[in-house]
Amino acid sequence: MLRKLGYGLILAAATTLADTSGVQAAGESCEAIGGVAIPNFFAEGEGQPVIISARLTGSVQTAAGKITAQRETATGLEMDMVHYFGRDDGGAFQTKDLGILTAVPGKPGRYMIEITYHIQEDVTRGTLKGAKGTFNSYGLVDLRNPDNMVGLVRYTGEICK
Repeated sequence: MLRKLGYGLILAAATTLADTSGVQAAGESCEAIGGVAIPNFFAEGEGQPVIISARLTGSVQTAAGKITAQRETATGLEMDMVHYFGRDDGGAFQTKDLGILTAVPGKPGRYMIEITYHIQEDVTRGTLKGAKGTFNSYGLVDLRNPDNMVGLVRYTGEICK
């Protein structure tokens, strides 16, 4: 009898904790997103933004973007970015982002990259109309050759509607 009561208390406590761990607004639904992107970077010339094009696996299938500003830091670079994401189901959204690039020691032109993406709620379409949220990516980019700048990143997070 005590064993059944103990299991019941543990189950009740777990249920209570599960109910309070993800606070959402009434009627809001969220979905986890994640996958891998293989970006290519295209320099358009002095004073022009660098264009990004990528094939993605996972929750989002396509992405394009641009680097709108770049600053050198003590450890590498910071980049202001804009991305446009699309899914096979017709959903799309735009983000405004900050990319932090940390130089890989002993490997000139190669960086570890971390990006925080902020979905712009007023620029969402199709099945993702009204989406909001923030997600992240991290990976490596090789920017040594302006004619062959490439990378590999993993993205993960949650978007809500």
